[in-house]
Amino acid sequence: MTKRRFGKRSRFAVIIMAAALVAPSAWAQQAEPAPKPGKPINAGDVLSGELNAMKGSKRSKRAATYQITSEPRRLPPPNGLCNLETGPETFQLVTSSDAQAAQLKNFIGKAISVKVDEVACAQDAGQMSEAVITKWSVVTKH
Repeated sequence: MTKRRFGKRSRFAVIIMAAALVAPSAWAQQAEPAPKPGKPINAGDVLSGELNAMKGSKRSKRAATYQITSEPRRLPPPNGLCNLETGPETFQLVTSSDAQAAQLKNFIGKAISVKVDEVACAQDAGQMSEAVITKWSVVTKH
């Protein structure tokens, strides 16, 4: 009890659905340009972004850890782009004293600028950031 043209109609419907699914992805691929690497960051440069506190284990006595989310930046050689297309966007601030941790507590969730003295790509498996800043100082606006 099927109609003779049922096969033709179903093929036509399948072709239309396939074209509807494939066409937007083809247009999207053409519209997106390749990502450009971020501008370089060297020792002495200022890095600005939002400061976030990173949770650590309550049992460990490790120093407080903070993270700055910024625009992509290229690190100096040999680190380069940290195996990313555009360079790291998240930078872990390592505190070396309680005074540095206390200084950063006031800026959690806010924009902050730090002068970078030492930066490298993250290498430990447990690190949540793409790059680590080990020596830094807060830049205040006057």
